[in-house]
Amino acid sequence: RVSSQSLVRYGTNDYSVPVAYGHRDVWVRGYVDQVVIGCRGEVIARHPRCYAREDMIFDPIHYLPLLEKKINALDQAAPLAGWGLPVEFETLRRLMEARMQKMGRREYVQVLRLLETFELADVHAAVKKALNLGAVGFDAVKHLVLCHVERRPPKLDLDVYPYLPRANVGTTSAASYMSLLSGDAA
Repeated sequence: RVSSQSLVRYGTNDYSVPVAYGHRDVWVRGYVDQVVIGCRGEVIARHPRCYAREDMIFDPIHYLPLLEKKINALDQAAPLAGWGLPVEFETLRRLMEARMQKMGRREYVQVLRLLETFELADVHAAVKKALNLGAVGFDAVKHLVLCHVERRPPKLDLDVYPYLPRANVGTTSAASYMSLLSGDAA
């Protein structure tokens, strides 16, 4: 049975499973090189086999849905400790948090959740491209990942969104500012 921390005991070690399977009955198969965990007929986790005692083997991706809800735990989450992500991910996080504070942290976890679907190399390439373009946001990174995977050029302009209102900004003459200073403006 999966524990409340989304861990399954096999031998003397605990292995993580996706948080969606918490408190469920699962099956475990131990092989020489790996431990496979499943629920019903579906494999839900694979881990390299650990022969140490009383160890916890985490897959950080298993805990991302929970972290998205409990965003303040991002820095203290044990499953993320020692996760060797490329340095660009930390740069992206800093920029997102600087621009959007707590929402930036949540968007950063959404970017990490792309790893549930896409390979690390593809998401890493998209994060690097987003940083180069200055397009710091989940939507931009997701778009760039899809473009990278589909091998098509990215379109990060508003021409593909015709339903969005266009902003028309007119130029202002210096005389208009002078009227503000003289008090003539109403």
